[in-house]
Formats: sequence, C-alpha cells, structure tokens
Amino acid sequence: MDVEWSGNWVAERLGVELAGDGEIRELLGLALRRNPKRAHLLVSNVLGKHVPQRPSVVHAAGRELGERVRHLLGEADAARAVVLGYAETATGLGHAVADGLGVAPYLHSTRRPVEGVAQAGGFEESHSHATSHLLLPEDPDLLRTTEESGPLVLVDDEFSTGNTVLNTVRALHARYPRDRYVIVALVDMRSEDDRGRLAAFAEEIGARVDLVARARGTVLLPDGVLEKGRSLVAAHEASATEPEPPAPRCAPVRVALDWPAGVPDGGRHGFTPVHRAALEAALPGMAARVAEALGDARRVLVLGFEELMYAPLRLGTALEDATTADVRYSTTTRSPVLAVDDPGYAIRSRLVFPAHDDPADGPGDRYAYNVAGGGFDAVVAVVDSAADTPALHAPDGLLARLAGHTDRVLLAVVPSYVPPAAEGAAPPPATRTAPSSATRTAPSSAIRTAPSSATRTAPSPISDRQEAAMLPEPLRGPAFSSYTADDVGWLLQDLSDTALEAPTEEREEAIQSGGAHYAESLPVEYQPTPQYQELFKAALETSAARIARAVGTVTETIIAERGPRPVLVSLARAGTPVGVLMRRWALHRHGLDLPHYAVSIVRGRGIDANALRWLAAHHDPADVVFVDGWTGKGAITRELAAALEEFEGFSPEIAVLADPGGCVRTYGTREDFLIPSACLNSTVSGLISRTVLRSDLVGPQDFHGAKFYRELAGSDVSGLFIDSVGAHFDEVADAVDAEAKELLAADRAPTWEGWAAVERISEEYGIHDVNLVKPGVGETTRVLLRRVPWKILAKRGAGADLDHVRLLAEQRGVPVEEVEGLPYTCVGLIHPKYTRGATGADGTAVTAK
Repeated sequence: MDVEWSGNWVAERLGVELAGDGEIRELLGLALRRNPKRAHLLVSNVLGKHVPQRPSVVHAAGRELGERVRHLLGEADAARAVVLGYAETATGLGHAVADGLGVAPYLHSTRRPVEGVAQAGGFEESHSHATSHLLLPEDPDLLRTTEESGPLVLVDDEFSTGNTVLNTVRALHARYPRDRYVIVALVDMRSEDDRGRLAAFAEEIGARVDLVARARGTVLLPDGVLEKGRSLVAAHEASATEPEPPAPRCAPVRVALDWPAGVPDGGRHGFTPVHRAALEAALPGMAARVAEALGDARRVLVLGFEELMYAPLRLGTALEDATTADVRYSTTTRSPVLAVDDPGYAIRSRLVFPAHDDPADGPGDRYAYNVAGGGFDAVVAVVDSAADTPALHAPDGLLARLAGHTDRVLLAVVPSYVPPAAEGAAPPPATRTAPSSATRTAPSSAIRTAPSSATRTAPSPISDRQEAAMLPEPLRGPAFSSYTADDVGWLLQDLSDTALEAPTEEREEAIQSGGAHYAESLPVEYQPTPQYQELFKAALETSAARIARAVGTVTETIIAERGPRPVLVSLARAGTPVGVLMRRWALHRHGLDLPHYAVSIVRGRGIDANALRWLAAHHDPADVVFVDGWTGKGAITRELAAALEEFEGFSPEIAVLADPGGCVRTYGTREDFLIPSACLNSTVSGLISRTVLRSDLVGPQDFHGAKFYRELAGSDVSGLFIDSVGAHFDEVADAVDAEAKELLAADRAPTWEGWAAVERISEEYGIHDVNLVKPGVGETTRVLLRRVPWKILAKRGAGADLDHVRLLAEQRGVPVEEVEGLPYTCVGLIHPKYTRGATGADGTAVTAK
C-alpha cells in the first residue's frame, strides 16, 4: 500500500523540494513553524522527538552511527573519544551514538542551569527556537585536552547550514583545542557552499573534521519562501480554532521505577561506560514494573520530556522486550510547530501545556506532537524529578492533556542527577573503562548500587530536597474526591482499590486482639437513613449563616496575623471542608487564591512526615497554617505540636472553626454547636475516607493513604455544604469584620478548660482514661458513627444542636443522659470494659480495667 509522504502538504503550498538519497523521504517529513530564521521544519521519523516511533528503531539509528564512527576512528582513538550531543532534540541520539562507540563517555549541552556546577563552555544555535547551550560536565577534565586526548564527536539530528557546528567547534577549540573532530547526524542537508565553508574552517583551525551521516540531501527553497511560510502559518492559525481540550478520561498513576542509585538521568553532567553498565542491568526490572502497571494495554506511547530523551528511550526498548504491546516513543518539546491534520503533513496534532520544570528563561508553553489521534490506549510519561512539579499535575498540565486522549496515563519519574560537587563534595573521576562481565555486578565506587533488602539503611545519594521533589504531586478532584481541583490538593496516596473496611465489631475485635492501630483499617462507611439525611439538611439550613460567620472570622484572623498569602493545610478529613470554606472566603472577600492541601495526622503516630517534606519543598513553612474543624479536648493539637518538633519552620498552632475546649488561639468561635459536616463521614468530605497508615501499604517514601468512595456519589452532599455556607458570606461580612477586630485585640491564649472537664468526667464515671471521653458535638457524633459507644452526656436544655445526636443514639440503642454544668453541649463516652472501638493515647485498643 502506498503511503503519502508527510512533506507533501508543505511542498505543494511553498514550492519546497526535498532532494537527496533514496531514503531521505522515509527519514524526513515537513512542517511549518513560527521562526524568524526558518519557516520550514524538517521532521525526523527516526529521532523520537515529534513523531512516535518504535524505540528500537530510534535507538538503532543512533547506535549504528556510533558503530560507523568507531570503525572510522579505530579502536584506539574510539577509546579516547568524547561524545557531545545537542539539546534538546539530539540528547537521546547523541547518547545512542555513544552506545555505538561502546567505551566513550557522553555529555550533552543543556538549557537548564544547575547551581553549583561550573560551566565548561557554551555556544549558540542559529536557527533553533531556543538558542543558548550550556556545557556542565561533572568531571572538569572531561573536555580538557592533553597529549592523550582523543577526538570530540559532535552529534545533532540534522545539519542544515553547519552554523551550529561552527559555533560549537569555535567555542570549544578556543578553550580545549584538539586535532580531530567528528560530526555525526541523521541527515546532512547542507548546500555545497555550506560544505565548503566547514572545510575552510577546519583548515583554518588546523584540525581534521570528518562527517558521518545516515543520509544526504538538500532542501530547495524558492525565493520569498520565508515570508510565504509566515503568511501560510498566520492564515492557517487564523482560520483554525484551537479545540477545547477534552476532559481527562483517567487519573494518572505513578509507577516506581526503582532507578539505579547513582546513575545520572542522562548526559547533562556526563554519562560514563560504568553508568551505562549499571543502567543496562536495571532496565529489565524497570520495564517489568511498567509492564505490570500497563496491564492489557496494546498500543503504548512512552513519552519523554524535552532534554530527557535517553532514559525514556531505553525504558521503551526494554518495554518492547518485556511485552507484546505495540510500543512507540516520542518526547515533548519547547518548539512551537503548526499542526495540520492531513496525511501529507508531518505534525497532525499537538497538545499544548505549560512548562513544568521552572525553566531558567521563564514560563512558557510546551508541546507534544502526534499524540492526540495516535490511537494510544496507554501513555507512559517519563520526567525527571525536577519536572515533577504542581504544573505537571495541574488541570491544564501535561498529565491532564494526555488523559484527555487515552484511557491510561502512567507517570514514571527519574531522579534528577545533581553532581556531588554541586553540594560541596569532590566530583568522582570519569571512568572510561567499561566493566567486564566479571565485574558488572560490582559497579565502581562512582556508582552507588541500589540497596537490597539487606542494605536498605545505606545512605541515599539523593538529597532531602530531591527526595521531597520526587514525592508525588497532590491528588485532586474529580479524579480523587468530589471537590474541584482548585478547592484542595490531597497529599495522600489513593488506596481506593484496597479492601480496608470491616463491620464495626469485627474491626474492633481485630484492634483489641492484636493491639492494632485504629489507622490500620477503616470502618464501614455509615449510610445515613432518609430521616437522618433530612435532619442534616435541616441542620445545615439553620446553621449555615452561623458557620459562614465563624469561617470568615477565623480566615480574617489568619490573614491579619500570618500575612496576605497563607498556605492552608487541613487535617484530613474533618478539617478539609473547613479549609475549602476558608479558601473560598479569601477568594470571595479579598480575591486571594490561597493554596490548600489536606494531610494526614494519626494519634500516636504523628503527622505525615513526607507531606511536610513536600510542603517545605514547595512553600515557605512559615506560611503554612494547619486547619481543623473543631477541638474536643485538644489531643490532636498536642499531637501536632509534638510531631512538628522535628521539622523547622512550621508553626504548631492549629486554626479551627470551633474551639469549645479552649485549646487553640486561632478560631472562629468557642461555642460548642452543631457543624453539619460533623454529621456525616465521607459524603460531606469530598467522598474521602479517614486516612490510613499501615506498613504494608505505606512505605517510607509514601504519603499516608485514603480511599475515594466514588460509589457514594449519589449521596454526596459535600458541594451542598460548601455552597450553602458560601451563600451567606456577604450577609455576615460586617459581623465578621467586627468579630475579627475584637479577637485580634483580645487575649486568646488557650485555657485548656475542656481538658480539665474531660479529666473530671473520666474520674466521675469510673472510666479512668481521658481517651475514652469524646467531648463536643463533633466528637460525640464521631463516637456514634464509628465506635461502640456506652452513653451520651447531654447538657440540660440543649436544643436543636443535638437533634442528630439523639437520632443516632436512638438508632444505636445508646442512652442519652442529661446533666447539669456540662461545659460542652454533649460528651460521648466509650466504656473501658467494652473496648471495641476504644483507643488509648497511642492509638491502640484499651484493655479492660
């Protein structure tokens, strides 16, 4: 079957001709771009940049060129050569060429400055969209020349004018002169004049310059083609409307590669034969982990990231060996190219998304070509940890764009290699000798081996900040929770597919018999009766304005005391609806778009340390404000203060909506009243479970876990609660201003009156353990929903605030005892002689007394 050449569309409209070797049209197509120096773009079919191609084809194209260079140089000179690739399009090609040489170290230019790494050189690329190249070898001697120095092999995807090569050789020869250079490209498209210019330059510097290319050809351009190309691009962009990105069809899933320790992510700082051997040994295992996550996917795209081309390429080649799926490979790019959905055009579709690696030249759009419409039922996005940022996971980020065009998106993160010299250590010497088969299992000291189960305590070569950067990004709705993506980011891992629930009595038997921690399992989610649902709605209607007032007061207090842009961090899950409301108040009243995250804190185990590391890596800890729904006796307040002693910069204070126990200094009210979000569990908290901390599910580099109960969407009132309270923001604004002003001038020091009351009740009722006394409306509600309660103490004369408590108590067969002088509206008691559901200070079951 004849296949239309992917350059016809441009050739017919601009009069451009592509002449040359017989396979030139198989290697290249044509596209158009906005570029003041060159309107047309030669689009390679074997480079793995713009056109998805089989990884084995891409790698073989470079490796075969490297083998030709080795034959040209001879074994002796090949062993002394250094290979240099060009960013961004030829970083993977250059690495494959180095593979073909076999024993040559590899370095590629970069546009990403790295603090602490000395620049060994730089040059300009004349026709590129982004021009400045930096050379940042870890080994300062890599490019330096001595009597023993061998040839420098320069690799680019194409040679169009030769200007890039001239700029490179001129800059490097001035600092590190040598007597031989080899230029390598997939295609040599220079004119005769350009070829003569390079030969003259070589004679001028007194060095030999050889050229190795897979194919040769010429682009014949008619007069006025640049202006005509600009007009064609402008006309097509004006007539074509950018389609609205489709909604994500899936939630990205992170795959742990277990990248070999000490192996660089690529050639930005150098890549030696020792590194190559360690990577080759690790590839089958990494591919197996990805293949397992892909499941039954039949057409898979491995998508690299700008300069990060070699790691995803080799992962792709290993994946071809590990699966029967049709695997393709391409990478994202910073180069803008016109997309035209025509079989005679090389770029048929494009995805546009913001840069996600904090580029030195500032924010801008990035692109993935020929992914949409490619028929991929799975995409494996491979990035380095420096690019694993909130922008990658944003609603308009790369992962969301990919998820709009495939049913499965996997994210594989390669640790960004930072040379030890950048952190104050001496750099290891570059090792040229490839290890023999007898020594491959014991890499050089320059390579730190991945720890086995027996050596997991070995120090990691990755810094604390890098480890934080490698943690996953927050989960967001609608993929995780029914809240919007802007409302909250959950610093949790998704355990939705893990069976964690058990009937209350069965669950508590397990806790009691084994001393299990309450956070190691989940109670079956309470399904409210129609009567209880109506009670919730009535309570919400009655208290919405009261809650709005408390939300406004606590938010205004925080903004006044903690600066104009605090970072809200709610304690999942009771604190999360309050955090969402506080964020919306700040946006409504002040136009402040405050970050809001939810983290896990577990009694007896502390706060999620990895979540704190992530926060410290992305925000100033001094800006973080912890948020909870209410205080009971202040146990979590104390837990947080103790947990934060190990982390610098975070304030241990908690801001709450209601503080009836007098446990905090930042609150909306100290009244003990019904907060309707306490009436329900997940169905008023974004359909998220309580958090889970269990060693077989949560590893040392994981966030605590939780479940998203999608199946309860029909009963979800999370949005109703938020919207009902938010509807009263304007009417309570004046009252909030007055209350916030009064509070800011008042003595708000914690009194801990609630704790004293709890101690008294514990003794009076013969319980003798304050952890079995749950004070306040919110905590009492939790006792009735999750535990096996003994009795409820109700303040005499308490009204509608306790309607739902009385109803739940009736349904559970729990007596309600009215008492005088109770400092709380109600208190829930768990009997110490029936400890199913009773947990002590360490979070484990309390035995009978």
